[in-house]
Amino acid sequence: MDLKTAGALRRLRLISAPEAVSFLLLLVCSVLKRTTDFNAVPVMGMVHGILFVLYVVLWALAWRSTRWGWQRAGWLLLLSVLPTGGFFAERTLARESEDAVNAAVAARGHSETVGA
Repeated sequence: MDLKTAGALRRLRLISAPEAVSFLLLLVCSVLKRTTDFNAVPVMGMVHGILFVLYVVLWALAWRSTRWGWQRAGWLLLLSVLPTGGFFAERTLARESEDAVNAAVAARGHSETVGA
């Protein structure tokens, strides 16, 4: 892998946790809308929608860059539609991103490794 691939993984990783948090907040807002007079669903829905679309775009770019198989790519996309899936995606992508950086550094002939 190269540094471009590592960058694509890092960007997807960085959006996965905020996307998961926005999903959970949207669910909380939905419950509050039905049980109280508080209605933040329109705002939280828009925030979550933007983060979700950004996740899908970054997922597609990472898929193209990493050349994941259908199963791996599908799993990471499925995690984006599960309420806490983004947290699992973030942890998985953190390891994969670190491995990609280390492989790129090793390929360039550097003797040192880069940690996350």
